[in-house]
Amino acid sequence: ERPRVKKFIGDFYSVDEVKELLEKAKEDPIYIPIVLAVYCGLRRSEALGLSWSNIDFENDKIFIGQKVMEVVRDGKMQQVISDEMKTESSRRVFAMHPDVKKILLKHKEQQEEYRKQFKRSYSKKYLNMVCVDQLGDLIRPNFVTEHFNILLKKHNLRKIRFHDLRHTCASLLVA
Repeated sequence: ERPRVKKFIGDFYSVDEVKELLEKAKEDPIYIPIVLAVYCGLRRSEALGLSWSNIDFENDKIFIGQKVMEVVRDGKMQQVISDEMKTESSRRVFAMHPDVKKILLKHKEQQEEYRKQFKRSYSKKYLNMVCVDQLGDLIRPNFVTEHFNILLKKHNLRKIRFHDLRHTCASLLVA
């Protein structure tokens, strides 16, 4: 008789754990992807693929229509922005939470500061992207996963996967 495959059950954070995570991650390079996963239920690739042109600050809407993937080209790992979503329902528009709006507006200002501060060293290639590092380069999807684990360990937070923040969002919405 073949062994049965155990069905994976995702984990999630409580409201208090989310508050602590958001507080501890405030100055972290993956803070924005964390916020987008917790508040909006975005997948890692969707959060990294969010562009400023897909955020309507006047009507408080966010459109999800592209993602960032890592691919090997010419023997090198590269980030690629793709409009091929996981499923057709992955393309969606939803209302922006007021806290997310505040955080994103502050983040946009910070990006402008970095652009002025680093001048020619700042990458002009991804000016429309939300999730870039201090020098304007796309944040790598694997960096988010690896760094999330480091962040949790550093602040002695309960270990969950980054994807479990999506489950956390769903659980909080149901509650």
